Amino acid sequence: MTAALPLTSQSASARGPGKTVSSHDQIVRSLGQDILAGRIAPGDKLPGEADLLNRFGVSRTALREALKTLSAKGFLVVKTRVGTKVTDPLRWNLFDSEVLAWQVANGMDARFRRHLAEVRRALEPAAAALAARHRGVDDLAGMRAAVEAMRREQQSEHGFAQADLNLHLRIAAASGNPLMRSLASVIETALLEAFTLSPPTRSSVLHRETVDLHERIVDHIESGDASAAATAMLAVIDAGYRRVEAEKDAG
Repeated sequence: MTAALPLTSQSASARGPGKTVSSHDQIVRSLGQDILAGRIAPGDKLPGEADLLNRFGVSRTALREALKTLSAKGFLVVKTRVGTKVTDPLRWNLFDSEVLAWQVANGMDARFRRHLAEVRRALEPAAAALAARHRGVDDLAGMRAAVEAMRREQQSEHGFAQADLNLHLRIAAASGNPLMRSLASVIETALLEAFTLSPPTRSSVLHRETVDLHERIVDHIESGDASAAATAMLAVIDAGYRRVEAEKDAG
């Protein structure tokens, strides 16, 4: 049986170092991060076109296309004789992969970490339960390979986080529900960042315990025990969240 290849998709954080960022992308990202961080608050008008053109040094066409993109993501609304204003946060598409990447770049504060954990608790145990019902031989091989990659990665924080993420994505794929897999991919950037906040590689005991907890999920999926798989997944999510928050509090 051949080793399974990683399932990680090309998220915003996975662009190669040689990837050129267009002026359009630069404007969208910069203004999006400003809005998420509150530097441009909901209800505020954007600076005038002349000011934005001067700030970014781009053509009027590039600027207008960037503003259209932000409007499509729910961040801006254009009103006649009023100008371009930042919308209410309830309209922001926070499940947009680019928006999540901006949030991660701004820094994952306590509120965002809690929100991410809440979404994971709602989504991932259900995915694990479905995987216990629908997983195939190749799915199990991929999960086992991911667990073994986690076990091998005892030094590299990023390497361990990548292997951890790969396991979670494989479980979502094994659920047999394409919406589960898509949702997992959407939050991939935030998950990878979360997994690196307090990596288990800093302690051999913690590393072993963390890998064992993840392996327990796969064991239950393989045995077809949906309830136990969901419970094991919840235990992993909660343990990781508590570890990060304890470290942040201590810091």
